[in-house]
Amino acid sequence: MKTDSRHNHIHVTCGIIESNGQILAAQRSRSMRIPLKWEFPGGKIEDGELPQDCLRRELMEELGITVTIDHQLPPVTHDYPSLRVTLYPFVCHIVAGKPTNHEHEAIVWPSWVLWVKGTS
Repeated sequence: MKTDSRHNHIHVTCGIIESNGQILAAQRSRSMRIPLKWEFPGGKIEDGELPQDCLRRELMEELGITVTIDHQLPPVTHDYPSLRVTLYPFVCHIVAGKPTNHEHEAIVWPSWVLWVKGTS
């Protein structure tokens, strides 16, 4: 895991997975930090790992899918009371596999997500 020990700063990726105009959302499990919140799937970047490689690894582990990355969106940093998180979002598409829930509370393709291609 890539961290900054002085500030408890972690670096994570997330996949904004698009399919037929919908975006996949995942609900964090009860055992995860910040439980039951909704997120785009992804995970912590390991030391020496590129963000794109991290995302591909995490999506295979969490959902059993292989993706192609269309483009990266600008990184975002958020401060929680005891943690700073820098998020590296990527817009991607599934090229192999069907999303299977291996660790989240739930995964859904919500119909309420408004997605506009090409905006960032």
